[in-house]
Amino acid sequence: MSIIAAVLNEGENIRPLCQEIAAVLGQLPGAEVIFVDDGSTDATVAELEAVRRDGILPELRILSHGEVCGKSAGLRTGVEAARGEWVIVLDGDGQDDPADFISMLELCRTAAGRAPLVVGVRTKRQDTLSRRLASRFANRLRNRLLDDGCPDTGASLKAFRRQDFLGLPQFEGLHRFLPALMGRRGVPLVCVPVHHRNRLHGSSKYTNFNRAIVGIRDILGVMWLNNRARIPKRVTER
Repeated sequence: MSIIAAVLNEGENIRPLCQEIAAVLGQLPGAEVIFVDDGSTDATVAELEAVRRDGILPELRILSHGEVCGKSAGLRTGVEAARGEWVIVLDGDGQDDPADFISMLELCRTAAGRAPLVVGVRTKRQDTLSRRLASRFANRLRNRLLDDGCPDTGASLKAFRRQDFLGLPQFEGLHRFLPALMGRRGVPLVCVPVHHRNRLHGSSKYTNFNRAIVGIRDILGVMWLNNRARIPKRVTER
C-alpha cells in the first residue's frame, strides 16, 4: 500500500506527522510513504529531507511541484507515482490520525465484491464553529445534489484502490468528490468514524468564502460529468 500526503507550507507539521506515520508502519508491512510538495515557499522540503536523513522515515519518497497546482493535483502526482495497489491519502497538517490507517485498510481488504472507497468521517471535528457550520452546509448541499451517500465528503482521510482513482477525470477539487465520482463507476462506499484533531501549527489554506464559491461551481461540474458518463456495468470479450 501507499500512504500519500500533498502538502503546501506545512514545514512545522512535517516532523511530528512523520513520526506518527512511522509509529504505525510496523503494522503495515511493505507500505511506502510519499509526500508531494505543492510548491511550498517555507521549510517543508527541507523538513521532509531531514526526516528521511534522520531515519524517521528512511525510505520516504519526496515529490515536488515547481509551482502551486492545488491539492488534487498533488494527490494525482502521488497516486501516479505510487507502487501500492491500495492508497491512503491524508492531510499534512496533523489533523488526521495515522492510527486510523489500520482499520481503514482492513475494511478495504476484507470487503466482499468490488474494492470499496473508504472515507474517514470526522464525527468530532476540531475546527472553529464557522468552519464546522460551513462544512455541514456544503456536505448537505453536495449530498442533496449528487446523492453520494457520504456525510463528510470533504474529509481528507480516504482509502481506495489506486486503479479506481486513476480512472477519474482530473480537476482541482476532485478530492472532495470521490464518493460521487467513484460511486458512478460502481465503486461501493464505506464510511467509518475516525479521529480528528486540532491543526498542529499554522492555518488553513482555505477560507469559508472561497470554499463556498469554488465548491458550488465544482458541484455543478460533477453533476454534468456524472450525467454525461456512460459506463457499462458488464463487459465481455468473445
